[in-house]
Amino acid sequence: MTEQPTPAPLRVDDTPRILGIVNITRDSFSDGGKYLEANHAIAHARRLAADGAQILDLGAASSHPDGEKVSPEEEIARLEPVIAGLRDAASSTEDANQLNPANASTSISISIDTYQPEVQRFALKQPGVAYLNDINGFAHPELYPELAAASARLIVMHSVQGFGQADRRETPADEILERTLAFFDQRVAALTEAGVARERLILDPGMGFFLGSGPDASLAILRGIPELKRRFDLPVLISVSRKSFLGALTGRETAERGAATLAAELYAARSGADYLRTHDVAALRDGLVIESALK
Repeated sequence: MTEQPTPAPLRVDDTPRILGIVNITRDSFSDGGKYLEANHAIAHARRLAADGAQILDLGAASSHPDGEKVSPEEEIARLEPVIAGLRDAASSTEDANQLNPANASTSISISIDTYQPEVQRFALKQPGVAYLNDINGFAHPELYPELAAASARLIVMHSVQGFGQADRRETPADEILERTLAFFDQRVAALTEAGVARERLILDPGMGFFLGSGPDASLAILRGIPELKRRFDLPVLISVSRKSFLGALTGRETAERGAATLAAELYAARSGADYLRTHDVAALRDGLVIESALK
């Protein structure tokens, strides 16, 4: 029997960092209900880490147009046991090695995906939480002093909605890049003027319904990644995984968008994305390994 090769570790210095998506929800568009129970979410997060995720992005409320409203108290109740479970696993050398066997010395960071200030305050107090991911791009100035005093990196996302979850609206594709750049001009200035260190910021231009109901706006933003990086000289995160615009282009249902997702993710990586947020960590990791080998 031929011995199977050991997966090569990703070189963090020349490839995007991977965020594995952990939806602790009833109704996320891709996997709602699968990981609502804390033990299921923890097991899934550990699988993603073993597949190559360097960051686990935990979200306890859906943000798609038909997502249910979740109170801050419920979000926190869903997040707390999962954060604790992953922190306990990381404290054990044996468990930490199981989290990422391809590179046992690599630590796994936790990101909290929420736009509610009460949940963000909770997250900032949790040991092991290294990122806050806000689909509204930190739209609450009253929280800025607490953000400035913290150490977590901030994923500042642009959305055409501005507040709350996504909805369905038409957006002219030829305007979306300038609108996105203008948003980041304003928001980066507001955060840094409030005392948030610029080097803590990561820019996410949004995708899918966060840019508009049609696919052209998302395509325009993907093509605009180099301009986004030139304009701000900050890390850029891209999250295309299984998004609606991929279905509009391919005619595929959500569960069938793996190939389209990987194609868009690799395009984003070639265009300069520093972080990629995905459901299928193993496929993305393998794609990045091959891309890196071919350079």
